[in-house]
Amino acid sequence: MTDSSGGEPPQAERDTGTEGGGEAATVADLKARLAEAEDQKLRALAEADNTRKRCVAQVQRAETEARTRVARQWLPVVDNLERALEHAQAEPQTIIEGIRAVRQQALDVLDRLGYPRRDDTGAVFDPTRHEAIAAMTDPRVPPGTIISVLLPAYGDPDHQLRPAQVVVAKAD
Repeated sequence: MTDSSGGEPPQAERDTGTEGGGEAATVADLKARLAEAEDQKLRALAEADNTRKRCVAQVQRAETEARTRVARQWLPVVDNLERALEHAQAEPQTIIEGIRAVRQQALDVLDRLGYPRRDDTGAVFDPTRHEAIAAMTDPRVPPGTIISVLLPAYGDPDHQLRPAQVVVAKAD
């Protein structure tokens, strides 16, 4: 549309840049871009979901493999316990020696897994590494010293299976 003087189109038509079907083309272009963006969003969500599922499957596989490796290390211990039971009628000293050997084998497995046995007798009580079961007066050692270990700890202070259960010296 032009004004009566035959010059330029009215200001509104110049600002929108549309004359007739131009506005419809812009709307169609925007709709197409919106549809494409929506499609990209759906694809990204599907890819994120697939990645999450792959990660879950990988973690499950790794956990299964770790359990299998640990179980394999314990099989010889179980085998030796079964052998010891088969010879239960043997002389008591022989049985005791066999049990000690199997116990050492189990301790070796724990050590290889990163959980060595700790003997904390004589150490200073540390609540992050020890669980005090009792306190006793013992004039031979300073208060706060571990007098005896009822159950040993396994592992290092940062990665322990359990704290040591101990008896701690107390002041008179």
